[in-house]
Amino acid sequence: MSQLTAREQGRLQRARRVRKRVIGSSERPRLSVHRSSKHLVAQLIDDLKGKTLLNRTTRGKGFSGQVGVGGTVAGAKKLGEVLGQAAVKAGISKAVFDRGGYPYHGRVRAVAEGARSAGLEF
Repeated sequence: MSQLTAREQGRLQRARRVRKRVIGSSERPRLSVHRSSKHLVAQLIDDLKGKTLLNRTTRGKGFSGQVGVGGTVAGAKKLGEVLGQAAVKAGISKAVFDRGGYPYHGRVRAVAEGARSAGLEF
């Protein structure tokens, strides 16, 4: 098993620090974003029950044909829209945003804006 880099350790520390205060419930789940170099994953999580309510990824079946590459800002915005539409369809209108220790910039911001444009409030 490989050791984490200092950059990754810092990100995980920031994520833990934020997660102390950002807690999702069934009425207002946590919208968690994970970013890799090529793809993104967004989930709506109920922390009180320990369950993932919804998740979408840029590697999903229906997603790959819509936007060329999932690791772009355009792909991130589309991911936020797809997740937001699924959440509204499932009866979830409010959420809390968890950026996962990443800066609120670029792809992470695009996911948030896409989810907001689809009707999710946070």
